Amino acid sequence: MSNPALAPYASCETRSKGRQYPEDAPRYRSEYQRDRDRIVHSTAFRRLVYKTQVFVNHEGDLFRTRLTHSIEVAQIARTIARSLQLNETLCEAICLAHDLGHTPFGHAGQDALNACMRDYGGFEHNLQSLRVVDELEEHYAAFAGLNLTFETREGILKHCSLNNARRLGELGERFIRRRQPTLEAQIANLADEIAYNNHDLDDGLRAGLITVDELQQVPLFRRQYDVVMAEYPSLNGRRLVHEIVRRMIAYVVTDLIENTAAQLRAAAPADVEAVRSAPGPLVKFSEPVLAEHMALKRYLLDHVYRHYRVLRMTNKADAVISSLFKTFFARPDLLPTEHQQIASQMEAESGEAGRARAVADYIAGMTDRYAIVEHERLFDPAKRS
Repeated sequence: MSNPALAPYASCETRSKGRQYPEDAPRYRSEYQRDRDRIVHSTAFRRLVYKTQVFVNHEGDLFRTRLTHSIEVAQIARTIARSLQLNETLCEAICLAHDLGHTPFGHAGQDALNACMRDYGGFEHNLQSLRVVDELEEHYAAFAGLNLTFETREGILKHCSLNNARRLGELGERFIRRRQPTLEAQIANLADEIAYNNHDLDDGLRAGLITVDELQQVPLFRRQYDVVMAEYPSLNGRRLVHEIVRRMIAYVVTDLIENTAAQLRAAAPADVEAVRSAPGPLVKFSEPVLAEHMALKRYLLDHVYRHYRVLRMTNKADAVISSLFKTFFARPDLLPTEHQQIASQMEAESGEAGRARAVADYIAGMTDRYAIVEHERLFDPAKRS
């Protein structure tokens, strides 16, 4: 029986495409609750606490990590889903899992590992997140991975090339046929953007890379700054920043909910299949707010992500990841014993590409600090192995 609280076009577990390995239904929770709980209990989820969002973990205790980012994304997505009568639990599961495959050192680490894997199929963190939940997690006697539902796995796979899509069976079909994912997956995608746009701005201010005065050239920031200063003219410091950022988030989330509700009324999808068949995403900002959202994104690219202090970290990340990969690929006997065995098995199955993928799996699973320690163990003569 479908949930009467959900809209007819929401994802409902009774209409789920199921799991790769059939399991008895859970007695006291839904299938999507089971997905969420398996993600929270996974090893990869715990590692996110020491993986970079923008600033390497040891640079400060108060900067976002991949773990806090994932929790913030889930919180935003749940609000949007509930307001639109969509499946809040499925949204939460997707958001909590979306970065499980991210490398140490954020996007810099991903770019470095992708360059190392160029001749062996490349590396993309969305695909790696799927690989983590499908194959790499080791918790259950009956199967590898977490055996999540199709809908959660689909939501994790935000982007995918056609070549990779062809190897993913039913999960890759929407990229080949240019179909849409569920509304819950669409929400998770934009909740991710809302979270990192606003929270990277907050972290950039905390780090001193940008200032409140400089941000007043950004329309999204300036609008809320003016509102806050009119109401609280003596407010300053962290309280001023937090008040502005929380209002920025509320502003774009409100627009997304209201504009998406209008899109859904106009399209009137009868069910999830109608959502999948739509010519484009139905979860979207209004055009004016999208323009402001993108302007903030461009500002952060120019003034935070390309700041010399962040670029220095990026350069270090590239050096660490690249040297780890080259060394372990050339000398898999230097890997920890368990990973040596995995690399040997994967090489037997797929040649050098298999060995490279095993090394990439090992490196992608590292936290920032573990990657630094491994680098020291390999290249610092004074460091014990």
